[in-house]
Amino acid sequence: MRRDLQAIYGFARLADDIGDEYAGDRLAALDALEAELDGAFAGRARHPLLVLLQPTLRERALPREPFARLIEANRVDQRLTRVEDFAGLRAYCALSADPVGELVLHVFGQATPENVALSDAICSALQIVEHLQDVAEDFAAGRIYLPAEDLARFGCGEAELSRAPASPALRRVVAFEAARARELLREGDALVARLDQPARTAIAAFAAGGLAALDALEAGEYDVTSRCWRPRKRAVARRALQLLWRARGAER
Repeated sequence: MRRDLQAIYGFARLADDIGDEYAGDRLAALDALEAELDGAFAGRARHPLLVLLQPTLRERALPREPFARLIEANRVDQRLTRVEDFAGLRAYCALSADPVGELVLHVFGQATPENVALSDAICSALQIVEHLQDVAEDFAAGRIYLPAEDLARFGCGEAELSRAPASPALRRVVAFEAARARELLREGDALVARLDQPARTAIAAFAAGGLAALDALEAGEYDVTSRCWRPRKRAVARRALQLLWRARGAER
């Protein structure tokens, strides 16, 4: 399972690196990656990471569509500079984050429609948390993932996304989006109780990382431009144990 999860992560990382860092024609490179993906499904991949992915595709009978969405997310990144509303942000997460959770569930043999829907909530929340941590970095790259309607609602101008310390208006926006992410994690909470081991532990660890990151943002008073608030390992472990304990209680 570790090999299979690493192979999926390697593909996702490769797609992101092409979309964010490739010096040439990124759209053409993403098209080439999709052709390589088709080659991997046919057992004739050439790229080393796709070669490593081939046994996982075959043995786990993974669907192509989640991989294609990860590529499409990076195509969107080539034209996306602003997100208008929260629905638009969730739609982006459906491409950039949700497929990973779905593929993980397939590896564990537990990708039922109900489980995938709960996983989507967790994965979208984790993506939103990452955007909150990287507000200044994304702005420097020309992208704003904070919904425009929320920036307007709290009176936060775009120029404030790079000023340190964070303005009161920016802190209010970040706190608002953090509350949304926390609610999504609550929605996905039930997934942990539905899963068998070792999937339960793995998903609890993912969700715990998001919860601990939100705790760190809150402790830092949502000042996302002065520093990147990352949780300590012990905080993630504590959150994971809480999720596992609640899941055990739900079984009784």
